[in-house]
Amino acid sequence: MDPEEQKMIGDSSPQATQIDPKRARFPFCVVWSPLPVLSWLIPFIGHIGICREDGVILDFAGPNFICVDNFAFGSPTRYLKLDEQLCSAISFLASRRNGGEQNQNGSEEELFTWDDALRKSTLEFQHRTYNLLTCNCHSFVANNLNRLGFNGSRWNVVSLAVLILLKGRWVDRFSIVKSYLPFLIVFPLGLALGGWTFLKFWAMFVIFLVGWFVFGSYCFKGLVQL
Repeated sequence: MDPEEQKMIGDSSPQATQIDPKRARFPFCVVWSPLPVLSWLIPFIGHIGICREDGVILDFAGPNFICVDNFAFGSPTRYLKLDEQLCSAISFLASRRNGGEQNQNGSEEELFTWDDALRKSTLEFQHRTYNLLTCNCHSFVANNLNRLGFNGSRWNVVSLAVLILLKGRWVDRFSIVKSYLPFLIVFPLGLALGGWTFLKFWAMFVIFLVGWFVFGSYCFKGLVQL
């Protein structure tokens, strides 16, 4: 690994910490924050990242670039702690932390930690071109979850977005305001100024964006990269 790759990945110490929003530490979590402009129109769409065992956030923020401990669009407003015991790829995590070097079959190849998976996905996405419609931050996190074998894997950008929307926890009350207040201002203002024309174009935009990811994930697999 060259120095640039080491800098991008950072120190992936297996020592877990408690969730600490003030320090932006969310071990074993997926985190979410609203996007400028886009979230003002569609509040359930945002930027997403995944955290190392020590709670440091990793997110795919641009072409060939993974942000480390610097979430691209501000502090997370929602998070979802994942149960590492549901990750089939790290079923020997506890053994390794306790000093074990081999699994039941005596092979070292199957030993796999949470941070091992994140490291591999980080190295892969450092050579990916960022595109909102085909390869974005959700692609990066879904790639990590599939590599981890979380809950049977088969994650894509749609299932991941639904997961954080339905099960994600708010960091605090201010996070709710930060996420929804712009929409509650922009949408009524758009209706007041544009009336049915604004509503028609807003609905078309929502249908196009949601439809693109649904069809790209389930009907034309490979259109949205993972």
